[in-house]
Amino acid sequence: MLRGRAGVEMRELLTLAWPVVLSRLGVMAMGLSNAVVVGRYSGRELGYHAIAWAPSSVAITASIGLLMGVQVMTARAIGEGRREEVGAVLRRGVVYAFWIGLASSVLLGVGGPPALRLMGLDADLAEGAARTTVIFSLSLTAHVLACAFSFWLEGLSRPVPAMVIMWAANLVNLLLLLWLVPGAPGVPIDGAAAGALATGGARVVLLLGLAIYVLRMKESRALGVFRKAPREPHLEAQQRRIGYGAGASNFFEVAAFSALAILAGWVSPPAVAAWAVVLSVSGLVFMPQMGVATATAVLVGRAYGAGDREAVVRVGVLGFGVTALNTLALSLIIWPAAGLVVAAYTQDAAVMAIATPALIVACLYFVTDGLQVVVAHALRARADVLMPSVTHLVSYVVVMMPLAWWLGIALKLEVIGLVWAVNIASLLSAGLLLGRFAMLNASPVVTRIEATVRA
Repeated sequence: MLRGRAGVEMRELLTLAWPVVLSRLGVMAMGLSNAVVVGRYSGRELGYHAIAWAPSSVAITASIGLLMGVQVMTARAIGEGRREEVGAVLRRGVVYAFWIGLASSVLLGVGGPPALRLMGLDADLAEGAARTTVIFSLSLTAHVLACAFSFWLEGLSRPVPAMVIMWAANLVNLLLLLWLVPGAPGVPIDGAAAGALATGGARVVLLLGLAIYVLRMKESRALGVFRKAPREPHLEAQQRRIGYGAGASNFFEVAAFSALAILAGWVSPPAVAAWAVVLSVSGLVFMPQMGVATATAVLVGRAYGAGDREAVVRVGVLGFGVTALNTLALSLIIWPAAGLVVAAYTQDAAVMAIATPALIVACLYFVTDGLQVVVAHALRARADVLMPSVTHLVSYVVVMMPLAWWLGIALKLEVIGLVWAVNIASLLSAGLLLGRFAMLNASPVVTRIEATVRA
């Protein structure tokens, strides 16, 4: 049992992590609800959803990464004793979020459909996915704006309100799915496209709930929420650069996984649906690790802001340990129950025959995939922005994408081959990032001025 400062920090980590974990699971639950409701309506519609979600998830995840500076800079300001300045971080974040979300919506809505039609997919699959992609794009701006408010609350170590509002939005999403997906009277769409419309409504509810909560907080005025953010170019640059690094990492990783969905589409429509099931379950395991990553980053950022190197290292190691233990436990639960898990998504015999063995093999990368994201967050929180992005580029783009083509298409291992490529890439990414964190342990935490120059 941990004692002393390590025990206090472990309790603080877990106290911060559990609502963030539930909040991230709420993000995943929206996609899961879509996959389950659409999949039970039609296996082909599930294929539309899977292909449409590929470019949508790239846009969402890259946009969210660009906002990570809101979380990190809020935590650093608290650590440096500048609590009255955190409102400026939020105001800058909301402006960034609006423009990032608007650009993402336009790019996805305008560029997504023609890109899907050029990828060699079955014509019906491409058309169904294109229609669904356009509908997903309409609510991207609302989703990204909601993330700015949520990250700010997490940086303040107040994740519970964001978690509650996220699950309220999930309830709205589920009710809309059940109403719209089978075909609602007066609504000209059903299936995957209707599922995307339901998610758009839930995202608007999420944004409104978070914005209203933040504006009505008793401390909002004292925190500077209602004051115009002062021009502080060095702090603005740091906030953007942290976002650039996280956004690039997210883009590389999610774009690579989305490319694997396209490879599955080259195999067959059942392979696309099977890959969607594997990816959805993997996401359910991964999202709690995003919660631990957030908690670790907030505490590391606070310790970094206070100039406490020992606390930076100690909190980081605690976060890595929690991640390794819970991902190992989840792997051991899912492995023997893979058939039952797949059956919860679909009763299509062809899809189940492909997805079940693929999910068993996927259990091998749960630990390394979780570790790599937690270590990357810890590194960014202590001002190491570049190396996580380079590591993700090498692991998931340079290594995983061609390896997936070779194993899945050239060697005809199909979805199993794609999963083995993810296993190898995640192991490489986790190893490189852990090595980087260990190397930095020997370096002192720099002062705020030095950090500004270095960033």
